[in-house]
Amino acid sequence: MESKIKKRALAYGIAAVLCVIVLGAVSYNVGYFPQTRNLTPNSVTASGMFATFSSYDALKSFLMTSANTWTPFQFYGPQDVRQLSPSVTAFNAKAGAESFTFDHSSTNVQVAGIDESDFVKTDGDYIYLLSGNVVSILKAYPPESTEIVSRISFGELYPVGIFVNGDRLVVLGSKYFVPTTRSYYGYYDVDIKTFIRVYDISNRDHPVLLHDLMLSGSYFNSRMMEDYVYFVVSQPAYIVDKTVILPKIYSGDWAIKEIVPTEIHYTNHTDSYQQFTTFVAMNIKNMTEAPTYLTIMLGSTSNMYVSTNNMYVTYPDYGGNTTIYRVHIQANNMSCEASGEVSGHELDQFSMDEYDDHFRIVTTDWASSVQKSNLYVLDMNMSIVGKLENLGVTENLHSTRFMGDRCYLVTFKKTDPLFVINLTEPTNPTVLGELKIPGYSDYLHPYDEDHIIGVGKETVEAVEGEFAWYQGVKISLFDVSNVSNPLQMANYIIGDRGTDTPVLWDHKAFLFDKAKDLLVLPVLVAEIDPAQYPYGVPPSAYGTPVWQGAYVLNITLTNGITFRGRITHIESGESPYESSHQVERALCIENVLYTISDKKVKLNSLEDLTLIKEITIL
Repeated sequence: MESKIKKRALAYGIAAVLCVIVLGAVSYNVGYFPQTRNLTPNSVTASGMFATFSSYDALKSFLMTSANTWTPFQFYGPQDVRQLSPSVTAFNAKAGAESFTFDHSSTNVQVAGIDESDFVKTDGDYIYLLSGNVVSILKAYPPESTEIVSRISFGELYPVGIFVNGDRLVVLGSKYFVPTTRSYYGYYDVDIKTFIRVYDISNRDHPVLLHDLMLSGSYFNSRMMEDYVYFVVSQPAYIVDKTVILPKIYSGDWAIKEIVPTEIHYTNHTDSYQQFTTFVAMNIKNMTEAPTYLTIMLGSTSNMYVSTNNMYVTYPDYGGNTTIYRVHIQANNMSCEASGEVSGHELDQFSMDEYDDHFRIVTTDWASSVQKSNLYVLDMNMSIVGKLENLGVTENLHSTRFMGDRCYLVTFKKTDPLFVINLTEPTNPTVLGELKIPGYSDYLHPYDEDHIIGVGKETVEAVEGEFAWYQGVKISLFDVSNVSNPLQMANYIIGDRGTDTPVLWDHKAFLFDKAKDLLVLPVLVAEIDPAQYPYGVPPSAYGTPVWQGAYVLNITLTNGITFRGRITHIESGESPYESSHQVERALCIENVLYTISDKKVKLNSLEDLTLIKEITIL
């Protein structure tokens, strides 16, 4: 059974889906329309970079000549589409609850001060939990008083993430329409819209809907910075019955505005696939300020990195290169200012970073039929000013972490080279040191300026060829104070081959609190019975899943990584694969650890992990 995390990942992956919308433009007064910002790029070229289409016919002609695919296509139906009732409800559990703020953990994000949507948030007094299509608000502290105070149900909508900012709750997600007819091969045509709903939660017992906005297309990504939520929606650019299907903005089910060709920006770039990518900025504290949007014709979006001044969106092409767009943001002002291209494809958002007016990106390159990793430094015009190529030749890129003027990256084939790269001179990046050890890290997290935590897999070198057998989950603590000689100063291995953790693909599942010497991660533990292998356990042998829950560890520079305890939500007789009871997140409020699955929230004391209380969510 797939976990909720993997289902959400699948939902994001539907960004390449056709959005067939046959609706006329409907003029409907709902108080205000989103505003278009004039585009004044810093790097306009003679070829028309970031121009807008002069007319509908110019847009249609562009699609006919620059895109190899511009007719409708079908795709396999998403497994996360749910047939849900359309009710939207809230209930009163306890009126007039007084709000306080206690010391608490927050979502593990890439850039300090820039929040990322997740399905669990806390403000230190309440916990906000998205489970299925319901957002539950829990009074969380003091722990003995923990209870659900209200719920918001989203009916046929599919929420994918939330933000909380003071007395505002923001819910983002998708609305799917799947026709009942299917072709012989089981394909679907699907109409997808992205919604954002903003609630006043000054009274947590009675959330009040303040704003409901919907756009045609698939939800791609989002961030929150101060009072603004920025989110990105992608809609395939297709011609249906000789008509270009333009992006639309909705209130409820009514199209209140069509984004016209003269508002759509583009570059003279031919691709096998084109889509309308719309950036939206919304002030969630001031509902009288109209949302603004910026629509650009891009290829298929891949990853997004956001700094305090810019949003960077990448898309890979079939030629092995990656194009990067830089969109400048300042409150509700957005402008697409530059684009550039590098060789290879980035791994994830941690492959990118902005520092001291430079953008850095690490890619994997197969152009010469030999896999290798490259690091590129670009200026704000998205021109390459420095590069370091041919790292980890023939090895897979597993993780990257930028920390100021250093970059740490991990490649792997039989052993794990941890590269330490100096970026003090942007035009001349250099390798300072390299550490080769068994295993690899799929996620790197700063412990402090001179130490890094890595989460990945232990490995055993294969005698059969140039590869290694993955084993249990491995947590490492690296000392990089001597940059020319990085060291693994401690490691902790959980389970046998088959053991897994969502931290390997979802950094938000990682909880680290340096002040508490605390490290928590969800783990599915697999174990091998040696009795089944009388001649010795081969490294290729898989273990049987025996347990799922949160591993709670101590991590310090003096004692390394030590086991503190573990907490499970799996009930007696249930399989560890039971996804609704799989622990997926953990957070702290004061000295209480809260572990969260779809159906439960457990409260345990951080002193000895004794159970304080258990709340059933669904």
